[in-house]
Amino acid sequence: MEKFTFYKYSGHGNDFVLVDNWDGQIQEKDLARVAKLMCRPRFGIGADGAAFIIPGPDEVDFAWRFFNADGSEPDMCGNATRCVAHLANSIGVAPAEMSFKTKAGVVSAVVNDRLVKVQFPKIGRPEGVTLVEAEGASLTYHRLNTGVPHAVAWVEDLENINVVKIGRAVRRHQSFAPEGTNVNFVKILGPARLALRTYERGVEDETLACGTGAIAASLLSASLGLVTDSTITCQTRGGDDLIISFEGPVSAPENIFMEGKVRYLFSGQVEADLFLK
Repeated sequence: MEKFTFYKYSGHGNDFVLVDNWDGQIQEKDLARVAKLMCRPRFGIGADGAAFIIPGPDEVDFAWRFFNADGSEPDMCGNATRCVAHLANSIGVAPAEMSFKTKAGVVSAVVNDRLVKVQFPKIGRPEGVTLVEAEGASLTYHRLNTGVPHAVAWVEDLENINVVKIGRAVRRHQSFAPEGTNVNFVKILGPARLALRTYERGVEDETLACGTGAIAASLLSASLGLVTDSTITCQTRGGDDLIISFEGPVSAPENIFMEGKVRYLFSGQVEADLFLK
């Protein structure tokens, strides 16, 4: 495979490798494999996921293919939408106000320097409540698919909960079979503020931020009356805040937005050695 350019981005510590594949230099059949190799720490670039910008239908500016670090392809990744929007605008693929096609639907975005605000496709209703005892922790998880499945539990001691150990057990619990779930632990900090930690399937570890998890946590917290505002600040493990807002009734919001800053870290060339076994 010929060398190609990559761009490394971070959305609140949720990091991604992005590639402009508009001209198809990486064949479709190879995208998952290339994504997995690029995301490998120590042997690759290292990232939570990878996205490829590709041509889309006429009604949007572009489309993407997104892959988790393990090569699986989810329907959505929240923080990656902000990063790819910033890149698309920077390299001239899209204007500052844009739309692009994902497996979950069309995402709209507005880029203002490092600040990116995205509007998500409509999501479904909460999918019920599940009590799971895992690794000595018995917690009630509320379920909501925000482009990818999420299970959300509220805890008092967010700092000391073993996110990786409990999250890994819940992620593969029979209650969430066969596709599994992302697992979120939330602490309410005020009427319009919460803190969030997430174990992400596909990464199989805690990530420093999760955009779709922040949406799930915010909407479910609002539906339960744990927060009372329609604009909710989510404190991430990466140290920055994600702002989630919605319009309409929380049970079936018409519009859902996520806003936060992104970091363009560096770019480079992927060489043939990346593909060595």
